[in-house]
Amino acid sequence: MTEEIKSNQTAEDEIDLIALAKTLWNNRKFIIITVAIFMILGVAVALLTPKEYTASTTVVPQISDGSTKMGGLSSLAAMAGFNLNDMTGGSEELSPMVYPQIVKSVPFQLELMNTPFSFPEQKKPISFYTYFVEIKKPGILELLKKYTIGLPGVISKVIRGNNNQSMYDEQSTIGYITLTKDQDEVRELLDEKISLDVNDKDGFLTLSVTTFDSKLAAQMANKALELLQNYITTFRIEKASAQLKFIEERYNDNKIEFKKAQAALAEFRDKNKNVTSALARTQEERLQSDYQLAFDVYSGLAQQLEQARIQVKEDTPVFSVLKPVTVPLEDDNSGATTLVIFIFLGAIGAVGWLLGKEFLDTVKERWNEFE
Repeated sequence: MTEEIKSNQTAEDEIDLIALAKTLWNNRKFIIITVAIFMILGVAVALLTPKEYTASTTVVPQISDGSTKMGGLSSLAAMAGFNLNDMTGGSEELSPMVYPQIVKSVPFQLELMNTPFSFPEQKKPISFYTYFVEIKKPGILELLKKYTIGLPGVISKVIRGNNNQSMYDEQSTIGYITLTKDQDEVRELLDEKISLDVNDKDGFLTLSVTTFDSKLAAQMANKALELLQNYITTFRIEKASAQLKFIEERYNDNKIEFKKAQAALAEFRDKNKNVTSALARTQEERLQSDYQLAFDVYSGLAQQLEQARIQVKEDTPVFSVLKPVTVPLEDDNSGATTLVIFIFLGAIGAVGWLLGKEFLDTVKERWNEFE
């Protein structure tokens, strides 16, 4: 009995597959037309989609280890009379996991968009902001997107008005940044074009820049890496730099006082070479004491100044470049891939439509049987 049930089930499955194949065969004309339409759409999209090139670089940030600070320099410093490990200014570690937030920060993007680059068909370097606001003309797909999906935003912009008065220069005085509409649009574009991936397992970073021109992508990748290094360096050496500046100011002030005390002692001795009175000796001892105190302070500050300079050098991060930036030769948007995707979507869509239609017809027939 069980074998008979299995046999019936197998026969029903075969009938279903045959029926499915027959349905697709009978509607082959519909499937071919649908695939052809999607193929034409795929060719149009492939031709209208602008080329994009991606330039990337891979670097390894060298993070300092407090237990092995300066290596042999610590021994040399100890021979000079001071200990680097006793310094009050330590380095502030910045986790590489925070680096992507630096790349997406407004100051970083503003600095990058205002950096001059060599653009195709431009005689002299211009900024990314100037090119996309004043020179670049939108493509067909960009216009379609702007006046279809982005139409509400266009209408809203017209109603509110376009305030392009730059407020970025006021950041240092008012404590925050106000962007113009154009600046914000270019910033959003950069946010899409630049990415920084952190491989926390192997400890390396991959910075990628995608633009419409291969050489421009390489230029921007190099500049973005340079800016990232500057931002990280500024954070890492902020404390040590502040201490170095403070010690330099004290050192310069005490250097003047030391020279004054030295000159006063020398002048007194020159004028009183043959004087042996107790008053003269007392005054000489006082000047000698002032000179010695000024010398001790000056000498101590000189040692601290050297310590601070070494600390700044130590805290400065080093990036080892594993993969330098190269000009990409092939664009990211492959026309063949786009065409294959559209053909696949057309075939899947046509088959899905036929199967769905047949399923609905079957449900309708079963529904009518109960009336």
